[in-house]
Amino acid sequence: MLVVWKLDRLGRSLHHLVKTVSMLSERGVGLKVLTGQGAQIDTTTAAGRLSFDIFAALAEFESELIRERTMAGLQAARARGRKGGRKFALSKSQVRMAQAAMASRDTSVSELCKELGVKPVTLYRYVDPNGNLRDYGKRVLTA
Repeated sequence: MLVVWKLDRLGRSLHHLVKTVSMLSERGVGLKVLTGQGAQIDTTTAAGRLSFDIFAALAEFESELIRERTMAGLQAARARGRKGGRKFALSKSQVRMAQAAMASRDTSVSELCKELGVKPVTLYRYVDPNGNLRDYGKRVLTA
């Protein structure tokens, strides 16, 4: 038997807790909670297993509701013309300039980065060393 002071000491989330308890029960290990909201839980008894399963079902239901509400909110925002996500570090004109500069062999990457106000890692995210567009660069130009 595994004895826990409070139920939240055993898992990071209820989903994690349910997985942990099911793994314990597969090994023949019971769970007993001493204090807190789940103080009457003792999975070695039928009543304890029932109460834990009810908690797990309610948590899964709540998680599904949150997921549905989040998806509905994102869909409503898209319908209003809002887009989520981080803004691009470079504008279309900056990507074109970086593309032309990187195609030239005599371009200094550090100077180009200073001019654009980005770090080399960011520059290479948009354009490769030969001046060809990468996925980020293509996405900026099509946006």
